[in-house]
This record gives sequence, C-alpha cells and structure tokens, in this order.
Amino acid sequence: MSERPPVKREDFIAAMRHVASSVTVVTTNGASGKHGATVSAFASVSADPPTVMVCLRSDSRIAKAVEENGNFAVCVLAKNTAEMAMRFAGSDDLQVENRFSDVPHTDWDAPHLEDSTSFSCDVVHFVVQGSHTAFFGQVTWAGSSKISPLIYFDGGFGEFKKGED
Repeated sequence: MSERPPVKREDFIAAMRHVASSVTVVTTNGASGKHGATVSAFASVSADPPTVMVCLRSDSRIAKAVEENGNFAVCVLAKNTAEMAMRFAGSDDLQVENRFSDVPHTDWDAPHLEDSTSFSCDVVHFVVQGSHTAFFGQVTWAGSSKISPLIYFDGGFGEFKKGED
C-alpha cells in the first residue's frame, strides 16, 4: 500500500479533463426500477470471461439500483447524441419526470439505447473506493452499432474520426 499522499483533487481533475473517453449511459431495470445515468468510467476488464467495469457514485440512485437489480447495460453513445448524454446526466430532470421518455430504446434485462454499442451485464462483483462503487459485470450480450462514438474531452463533446492508414 502506498504511503505517499494523493495528488490534490483539483490537479487530478485538471489532468483527467485531458483524457478523451467515450460517453456511456449505464441503465438498469428490475425490482428497484428502471434507471439510467451518464457515466465516464467504463472499461473492459477481461475477455475470459467477458467482463466490463463501470464506476458509479456510491450515493446515487443508479448505483443503488444496479446493486439491488443485479444487472446493468452499458450503452456507448453514438456521435451526434450529446443531448442524450445531457438528458441522462440529469439536465432535463426538472422538465422530464422519466429520463427514458421520448428516448428510443429497447427494454431487455436493462434498457439499451438506440444506435449505441451496448453490453448487457450481470453484476458479479462490486467494490467501494472513495466516493464511487466499481461494478464488475459479466457480459451476457454485446452488439456494435458501427457508428462512431461520442467523445468527451476537456469539458466538451466531440466525434471520433479514424486517421488515414
């Protein structure tokens, strides 16, 4: 275990703003209800067995629902869907009672947003670290939209464009 103090919070945040990442919406459905939230912490963990990880603020509704429902879907948003990212980040919560209303999606074990690259997952493990809970999900279904992803970088949204070979 490290005995060195952590970097200052503001220095960490400033550095992380310069890490480009795909924009994902995590969804869940079950006894604790249907929920969805935009998250930035999503990663592949293993191909054997297929496993991914998402990090959710521990005191959030989505974290509590994922834990209780035992499932989640990760929807990697397609380019030109920044408004959907903002919707699931809560920007419309005062105007819209249900984040899923008027959002094209398919209700499976957990909702899958239209045109997203999606992963259905069963929770196999979770661990609390600081303010967040890391949920590990065994992937039970995966599908690619074949549309370039929406990217988040330095406080704004953009589009990934492949370089020339």
